Amino acid sequence: MHPDAQTLANIRAARTYRERPPEHYLVPYRHIAHLLECRTRESPEKVFLIAYDADGARTEYTYAQFNAEVNRAANLLQALGVRHGDRVATLAYNHAETVILYFACWKLGAALAPQNVAEDDARIAYTLRNSEAVVLFVRHEYLERAERILSGAAEGTGAPNIRRVVQMGGAPSDAFLHFGTALAEQSDVFSAPDQCSLESEALLVYTSGTTGAPKGVVLTQYNLLVDARGISDWQGITGNQRLMCVLPIHHVNGIVVTLITPLYVGGSVVLNRQFQSHTFWQRIAAERVHIVSVVPTLLQFCCEYADAQRARGESIWGPGVRREDLAHFRHMICGAGTLSVALAKRFEEQFNIPILHGYGLSETTCYSCFLPIDLSDDERQAWLQAHGYPSIGCPISPNEMAIFDASGEGVQLGEGERGEICIRGHNVMKYYFQRPEANAETFKFGWFRSGDEGFFLRDARGRQFFFITGRIKELINRGGVKFSPFDIEEVLLSIPGVRIGLAIAFENVYYGEEVGAYVVLEEGAALTEEQILLACRAKLTFEKSPKVVVFGTEVPVTTTGKYQRLKLRDHFAAWREVQFRPQS
Repeated sequence: MHPDAQTLANIRAARTYRERPPEHYLVPYRHIAHLLECRTRESPEKVFLIAYDADGARTEYTYAQFNAEVNRAANLLQALGVRHGDRVATLAYNHAETVILYFACWKLGAALAPQNVAEDDARIAYTLRNSEAVVLFVRHEYLERAERILSGAAEGTGAPNIRRVVQMGGAPSDAFLHFGTALAEQSDVFSAPDQCSLESEALLVYTSGTTGAPKGVVLTQYNLLVDARGISDWQGITGNQRLMCVLPIHHVNGIVVTLITPLYVGGSVVLNRQFQSHTFWQRIAAERVHIVSVVPTLLQFCCEYADAQRARGESIWGPGVRREDLAHFRHMICGAGTLSVALAKRFEEQFNIPILHGYGLSETTCYSCFLPIDLSDDERQAWLQAHGYPSIGCPISPNEMAIFDASGEGVQLGEGERGEICIRGHNVMKYYFQRPEANAETFKFGWFRSGDEGFFLRDARGRQFFFITGRIKELINRGGVKFSPFDIEEVLLSIPGVRIGLAIAFENVYYGEEVGAYVVLEEGAALTEEQILLACRAKLTFEKSPKVVVFGTEVPVTTTGKYQRLKLRDHFAAWREVQFRPQS
């Protein structure tokens, strides 16, 4: 089930950065445990982790305290029979104990397989089985669900590879080993095994595609460290700065940007159970946070909260927070989901806080590019607003980016030409776990093929600024002519009263696919289908314009805020046999 020799050669080429092979490391650390130990020796009393639980209770750990807890957890893992190279699964959420467990796995040289609790039981069971994890750590709220999944009581569930379930949080009982209780019994001294290295597998995360079985992305400790190095260098993040995590840490964004990156530079992180509009700015002010990593959905929530606050005559930042309380705050990192020009403009105008838009995938560890930090306000706004799509920026070290013909034949395209965004560098994954066909296709010509369509433009200095125009599989193929949903969505979002507007390719017997619009209106808006269709026709050709509008109140999204357009196609089934004609 591992890649064949040719695919392995292609993967090696895709993991090479400017002719520097992947084993010629760009970081000075032997592994993640070495980095944590270095930071602990340098600044034992410096606060590394501040964690808020669901009730707002605050806990903090200095580097020395955090390292000691990680050592105890690593000893516990060994006592449970976990060894270097094993996999440990979690059914958990953002919590200090979760972070401690993650780093304990990496100290031991074990890999994490974090589960997304928002997925259905059958999918979680599949990823547990596929991961070959030996132990499952479960937050107490999910214990009954975990038992149901592991027992196979529900169709498609069962994971016989799990040897032990460990309870995290809640009151201890006789049913499960209790993580907190067992931790207190362990030594706070631990040495990483000799075989632990930068090549030790660190994460097995599963893609959140809407069709087919999830693919397990294998990332090494080097992947995590080298991408954190690239992020911190590009963003100018240093040890005297503090990042805040509001994204789920079962995903690479939350893990790499706001856990590994602060550790890499010797900084601090403020971990939130989840994003909450009413505490977001308060915690940034109180904890003197410099940077937050978000997805576009959260920018939308910030804008809506500010509108509601303003309507009540209160501060847009929340009770007791003034703009001067945020003088230390630098910028938002924003990626993972689809950022529209309209939302970028709205947020920056409303808050006067820069967005450093970026792009990356789990398969490239996390981020691969960002807008440059040295852009003036006018330059940044031009790259966000002047080209039909917000630019995702320029490639960061340790990767390169290029546009190739979407046919997969390895033909590289030039400036302004649309094709598939491809990446190669040291942050490219080891491979997809047990998916030889996917590996062969994804690394077909020695680059990682993202599946995203895009293009690049150059600035006066010759830098390549990339743009994403949609998922290739989500392009609307109307009678052989392909349209990007992003083009149509920019028009939908420009219509006053439209809160969310998605262009959906739905099945049609006359053209194969037709263009539909799924719309969520702003509160109080009273737009009709005809008004929306006319507004689109004023800016788009008939062929490219939506033919049908379906109004809804919710949109399916992944946990990182990406809209799942394919899940909305069934809403347009009634128009499968309708031939739409332009009105004279």
